[in-house]
Amino acid sequence: MNSEEIYNLSDSHVMQTYRRYPLALVRGRGMKVWDADGREYLDFLAGIAVCNLGHCHPLVTHAIAEQAKTLMHVSNLYYIEPQAQLAAMLTEKSFAQRAFFCNSGAEANEAAIKLARRYAREIRGIEAAEIITMHQSFHGRTLATLSATGQEKIQTGYQPLLAGFRYVPFGDPGEVAKAVNKNTCAVMVEPIQGEGGVIVPASGYLRELRRICDDYNLLLILDEVQCGMGRSGRLFAYQHDGIEPDVMTLAKALGAGFPIGAMLASNDAARVFGAGSHASTFGGNPLACSAAIAALNAIDTDDVLSNCKKMGEYLRQQLDKLKENHKCIIDIRGLGLMIGVELAAPISEVIRRCQKKGILVGPAGEKTLRLTPPLIVTQPDIDRLIEVLNEVLP
Repeated sequence: MNSEEIYNLSDSHVMQTYRRYPLALVRGRGMKVWDADGREYLDFLAGIAVCNLGHCHPLVTHAIAEQAKTLMHVSNLYYIEPQAQLAAMLTEKSFAQRAFFCNSGAEANEAAIKLARRYAREIRGIEAAEIITMHQSFHGRTLATLSATGQEKIQTGYQPLLAGFRYVPFGDPGEVAKAVNKNTCAVMVEPIQGEGGVIVPASGYLRELRRICDDYNLLLILDEVQCGMGRSGRLFAYQHDGIEPDVMTLAKALGAGFPIGAMLASNDAARVFGAGSHASTFGGNPLACSAAIAALNAIDTDDVLSNCKKMGEYLRQQLDKLKENHKCIIDIRGLGLMIGVELAAPISEVIRRCQKKGILVGPAGEKTLRLTPPLIVTQPDIDRLIEVLNEVLP
């Protein structure tokens, strides 16, 4: 099929829940993707921070192919070898002792909310538990996770929302402390806000939240669905602040393009989840777990984190130079290879112009360009991005 045929077929049969750009991608390799008409693009969005290893990384595709020939799905009523192996790898590399697997970031955050409520009731005796979350946060689109999300535009049309969430400004630990009451059971926060505009809090923010949670006996839940798995330059973003959460959620890049989510927790937090307390039919299936194992191995063997730090610094330097010549650039924010470029005007036309010149970037709000390239991006790739931005920005 050519691009026009794909557009027409999709528009005729798929629910219109996405505002799509006129582009039908059919193939990818590394930093590059190709559309149905054979045009080539450099992908600086990576499926919104999903393809951290680039498209179709050979270690991951080989692992998926081999596992697909062996066993794709069995029930969690039985022990699953790749699931156990992945749980061991994730707990060895993080603060956690336990892992629960699901299929997406929304499901992982839903699990974290349920865990916090159950912990509040069983351990602290709180009947009407509340969780503090942040303005401009994003935790998913299920009813519980959009209720946790501090953005009215995400919640509009779905009222009544799930009760039990209190929203405070992001980046201000004092506001978190003031919001604590007798029903508060947890603080849920993204170390770097993604959908809110790629907002990085001041250094020490997570340390202050950890202190507040310790003072009031609250669970600290970190949503690392977007900023985790190396995106920030460390495997997990919380490691920059030298703290340990009680619960952390992962998805997006965990499977390097294959759908999988996870909730990691300390033994203390995880103890309230016993048999029957939560479940996911496809969660932790052999195929998804094999993809994630290969992705973790590739991060280590390909020196991905080092490249992320180096290229993240280079990209920021080049963007700073670009800003000097384009007054439309208001701010440049980010950490590692999770970068937002805030413009004075809406960015939709800039995104379209970049696409026409073979560069894919995305939005993080109305006025912020989101740059989340694969962590394998090279200096020549970045140079081409800057060249195109220089051409399309006013």
